[in-house]
Amino acid sequence: MATVVMVFGASLFLGWASPGAEAAPQTPNIVLLLMDDMGWGDLGVNGEPSRETPNLDRMAAEGMLFPDFYTANPLCSPSRAALLTGRLPIRNGFYTTNGHARNAYTPQEVVGGIQDSEFLLPELLKKAGYVNKIVGKCICEVPEMAWVPVSRHMGHRPQFHPLKHGFDEWFGSPNCHFGPYDNKARPNIPVYRNWEMVGRFYEDFPINLKTGEANLTQIYLKEAMDFIKQQAYKQPFFLYWAVDATHAPVYASKAFLGTSQRGRYGDAVREIDDSIGKILKLLQDLGIQENTFVFFTSDNGAALISAPSQGGSNAPFLCGKETTFEGGMREPAIAWWPGHISAGQVSHQLGNVMDLFTTSLSLAGLQPPGDREIDGIDLLPAITQGKLIDRPIFYYRGNEMMAIRVGLYKAHYWTWSNSWEEFSEGVDFCPGQNVSGVTTHNQEKHTELPLLFHLGRDPGEKYPISVSSPEYQAALHRISPIVEEHEKTMIPAAPQLNVCNPAVMIIDVKTWPLLGNVG
Repeated sequence: MATVVMVFGASLFLGWASPGAEAAPQTPNIVLLLMDDMGWGDLGVNGEPSRETPNLDRMAAEGMLFPDFYTANPLCSPSRAALLTGRLPIRNGFYTTNGHARNAYTPQEVVGGIQDSEFLLPELLKKAGYVNKIVGKCICEVPEMAWVPVSRHMGHRPQFHPLKHGFDEWFGSPNCHFGPYDNKARPNIPVYRNWEMVGRFYEDFPINLKTGEANLTQIYLKEAMDFIKQQAYKQPFFLYWAVDATHAPVYASKAFLGTSQRGRYGDAVREIDDSIGKILKLLQDLGIQENTFVFFTSDNGAALISAPSQGGSNAPFLCGKETTFEGGMREPAIAWWPGHISAGQVSHQLGNVMDLFTTSLSLAGLQPPGDREIDGIDLLPAITQGKLIDRPIFYYRGNEMMAIRVGLYKAHYWTWSNSWEEFSEGVDFCPGQNVSGVTTHNQEKHTELPLLFHLGRDPGEKYPISVSSPEYQAALHRISPIVEEHEKTMIPAAPQLNVCNPAVMIIDVKTWPLLGNVG
């Protein structure tokens, strides 16, 4: 089985060889399991009382749990772009200037996508001989003007396609399973196998909104397992498994519907947990578990606006998806790599989804691009040696740095949940969690005297530390230079998620055969 040899800071991994074959040096396979809107509090190992994630709990027991792991943005599209580029969304362009501190994702009415100047993780892994597959939701490509009526055989703009950015295979969709649409003002979201559109959600891939029944997770599981079996004894592989059953409208297959104490959302979690258990067992059955690095996390916090029937839990943290409070940004995270990670480890390393970019490159023996700022760090010293790397966590919402965490202290430079207008219409990102002066509905600026919390004593961000206390002064003395340096060196990319004017969203379908829909 694989061993690790450290040579002048580079890693050489001796991979598994099939019976009778001569062992040859091989970099490890990489499997990234990215959930959609799954909260920190959804896992039994993190305290969810129904204990309905036995496989993820076992994964943590056999590997390393990261209770202090974060996303790069509290919304799906920017978070996923950050993972694949190792860069904050404001650096890679996945943000908007349509408003201050506004979240943005990739619906139909957007004007951009991943820029050609960005290097995506699969592009770089190919240099080390990896075969790369994405299963599920890919928001690294944004078709411009995609909501106009199109035929069933139309795809999307080719320059944003994942196979143009290093993936060798793709089965999934360019966005979440929103819908159903009427195919007049906008079509249902397409599903692709590589370059070919093989159908659309709600039509060829049914989702019953009334019962919650859909077989998509089972389809995505089969795609993952077939790819692993195909590549097991060949060149190293990168599998990016990005399922979306826990994103509203949540769904599960018939065998899992009605099985959870938590309702339909819990059914979806149970099916995902079961699927991950099958993936890990397959790696063990094939004898490649010691040469396969697996990491589980989520793209952002649970969507409390959809809870409890259609959303998860961020307990014990404040608020959820869309916000830069802990519930929107802190994610469940587990690393699993038998033979390299001792069982039952817990690391309080501050981690971020962007670190998966740099860590994966390190596993492959590659260096990150040196011509740009990379925000992700290499977590291997924390994972394999138990080291703690001193680094800050920046909390961005759109074009604004809202907060920063340094050690156990978190300083809010801006606070905002959502607008009074949205809140009055029933849109609540922090249901039942109003904290006076913190979960504000106006954008409140605190740049002169940031709101400071100690996340060890106060993980729910309810008790700001007094600005006159020695503790406040000492913490700000450490935090302020980090913020100043960050702001001084920040060069925002051109925003790619600005909303397009529908008046110009007209296209000749005969001359653009690869246009499609994101949703």
